[in-house]
Amino acid sequence: MSATMFGHHPSLSKCQLNGQFSIAIWDKNECKLLLVRDRTGIIPLFYTIVNSQIIFASEIKALLPLLGKPPTLNTQALDQIMTFWSPISPETIFQDIFEVSPGYKIEVQNGIKKSECYWNWSFPGNNLYNTRPENEQIEELHDILIDATKIRLRSDVPVGAYLSGGLDSSVLVALIHHYGDVPLRTFSIGFDDDSLDESKYQNMMIHHIKTEHSHINCYRKTIADNFIQTIWNTETPILRTAPVPMRLLSDLVHKQGYKVVLTGEGSDEVLGGYDIFKETKIRQFWAKNPRSSLRPTLLKRLYPYLDLTKSQTVFYLKSFFGEGLEHPESLLFSHLPRWSTTAKCKEFFSVDLKYKIREDAMEKMLNQLPAAIENWHFFNRAQYLEAKSLMSGYLLTSQGDRMLMSNSVEGRFPFLDHRVIEFSNKIHPNLKMKVLNEKYLLKQAMKQYIPASIINRHKQPYRAPDIPSFFTTTSPEYVMELLSEEIISKYNYFDSGKVSMLCKKIRHGRAIGYKDNMAFVGILSTQIWHHLFIENYANNFKTSDEHQSLSSGTYVVGA
Repeated sequence: MSATMFGHHPSLSKCQLNGQFSIAIWDKNECKLLLVRDRTGIIPLFYTIVNSQIIFASEIKALLPLLGKPPTLNTQALDQIMTFWSPISPETIFQDIFEVSPGYKIEVQNGIKKSECYWNWSFPGNNLYNTRPENEQIEELHDILIDATKIRLRSDVPVGAYLSGGLDSSVLVALIHHYGDVPLRTFSIGFDDDSLDESKYQNMMIHHIKTEHSHINCYRKTIADNFIQTIWNTETPILRTAPVPMRLLSDLVHKQGYKVVLTGEGSDEVLGGYDIFKETKIRQFWAKNPRSSLRPTLLKRLYPYLDLTKSQTVFYLKSFFGEGLEHPESLLFSHLPRWSTTAKCKEFFSVDLKYKIREDAMEKMLNQLPAAIENWHFFNRAQYLEAKSLMSGYLLTSQGDRMLMSNSVEGRFPFLDHRVIEFSNKIHPNLKMKVLNEKYLLKQAMKQYIPASIINRHKQPYRAPDIPSFFTTTSPEYVMELLSEEIISKYNYFDSGKVSMLCKKIRHGRAIGYKDNMAFVGILSTQIWHHLFIENYANNFKTSDEHQSLSSGTYVVGA
């Protein structure tokens, strides 16, 4: 099992570790197995039961040879992916293979499995936030971040950092520069599409702190050429191509002789940086007067790059962001526009797949929420939903650990230090986001280190080209084959006629929207997943005996 830990040894009643870990402990005296995963889900840990034995590993691929037969798709998990971008933990896309959920421990003894949450995101109820003066909270956040960064620089191998050009990675490289005792080495990725490329801001920080830097450009063809390998690494369907460049970036890190990098992941969830939090704030204001034509236009301030004519503005904003507006008290209110839009991908499901789906994804998500969330501020509810769905299920996994470890690179995340999270969760939302100025407290704490143009820039989410990567002058052969009516019908997850119509629409150059991009990537990645893990199971996963499995990092314990 993998672990990077700082601090004290763990207690079974209260985790005192500070770091990222998946741990297995076998108590031979009591014949008891303990599986534990870190608080936020940085390090993966999977398990299944075969012939009354529990088998666990850090990759699903390591479990598959012991199944003895091809796995099957978990239809509920695919339905959840097409809503939240990832399955609801502990589900995976493989039927009867599960993950140890973030912040959970599992005990197995005498054939009985007990699962217990030892840590979870928690926010003050009844407005009981940190009441210390703003300047003192700024100073405390500053000090915690310095320590969280310094302890993640501890290593017996060289440590680098990702530099995206955004606020979070700029904060980290500045802290390493000022407080680290290691040479500063940074890595970044760029795109030939100006709307996606952040090289300008990367170069600004490079010159500001004089770091030794390596950069790689990612092109559309590169994404198409590397997409199958990426799905082999993610072990799950995905809805965007963004993980592909991250795998190429970790390859660059590996080739430069680095095995550890610090990244800014988690800052937006912890300190309130995403546009979805701004949306929630505006939509709560709008919900007080749902007939208003002026209130929804405030959303235009979040997306200046959207080309909306005056006649289109109100109609578009109401049709997208008005989802669930009549129920602002809903626990899922913040995410309804996003999840409802993503769920439109399910229009492509085959009749057979739809029939097999027995549980509504949003209803299941609602039932998983802690009882205390009823008393949380709407801003904090949005933070919780983001941390427990997109962050843990996609950003830290498909886009994070899987892409890093595919090249034997370890990622470390100072913003996900549990002390940073627990301190930040007590900050009043009005200090996290002043009006619509996101991550206000972080900006105040770090403005002395970073150019004002980076502090004040409009947030640009990390994205990569989706559909355009696969439809250039010549499309990859595998795309045409896996999306053919014959193979679509054979795998039977999607409606072959609807998929053909989508591909025809793309080839004819008709307008491609947000839903089309997600649907196409989701369909293609699901087809690739089936081809790799089910159709070619016999070729890709030779059944191993117990000793071979143990030597490959798979562990078997009698359940």
